[in-house]
Amino acid sequence: MSTSSAVPLTLATFDVDGTLIRASGADANKFHKDAFAHGLLEVYGIDDARGIDVVQHHGSTDMLIVAAVARFHGVPEEVIYERMDECTAAMSRYAVEKKADAAEGLELLVGVRALLEKLAARDDVAVCLVTGNLEPIGWAKMQRLGIDEFFTAPRYGGFGSDHTDRGELVAIAANRTKEYLGVRAEKRFHFGDTPADVKAAEFAGATAIGLLTGIFSKEELVASSKLDDPIIFDDLSDTAAVVRALGLEE
Repeated sequence: MSTSSAVPLTLATFDVDGTLIRASGADANKFHKDAFAHGLLEVYGIDDARGIDVVQHHGSTDMLIVAAVARFHGVPEEVIYERMDECTAAMSRYAVEKKADAAEGLELLVGVRALLEKLAARDDVAVCLVTGNLEPIGWAKMQRLGIDEFFTAPRYGGFGSDHTDRGELVAIAANRTKEYLGVRAEKRFHFGDTPADVKAAEFAGATAIGLLTGIFSKEELVASSKLDDPIIFDDLSDTAAVVRALGLEE
């Protein structure tokens, strides 16, 4: 894409799980869950076949999920945070070593490839991730599902390894856009399937685009917004409608 300041830039940031991809089959999201299991066992000695499913984790970030699971198993609070960096490092190493398995139990949601390809072809749009996934985990999923090429070089964003708060991750992605591309995005949109995504977008001054592709209802997404009529799509199947919602001309 062009980074000329003469072209007003739109930044489109995407959540990963439930927004771009969904877990499916008997091994649903196995790679990510196995990374959690590896880190929790290596650092905190937690060995539980239920893994992260002992806590509610939809819309959370990886470090918060680690803390919640460790807390569930009685790990003292000070130990959780003293050793958090060790745990996320162990998870990241696992992701790098096992990245060939990253697509196991995952599939792209409808319309995702077509929309990303459309946006990637434009000079006035930057596309990146904003996800609670640790960065190596998020990119491993994108690579193995064959869509990493559609994200703006140098393949950046805001990740669960950067911060525990999703609103901060949206802001981090915007700041990195200016740092890496030399252009400040004039318009910013964040796509997500949870109330946490909607709140994060609005916290950071972006427009939320809610998707009904996860476990939350339209009513729940609307209730999480400061707006009376936030932008919500059933999914990303209507590429033209989504492009119009971004205020972009075909």
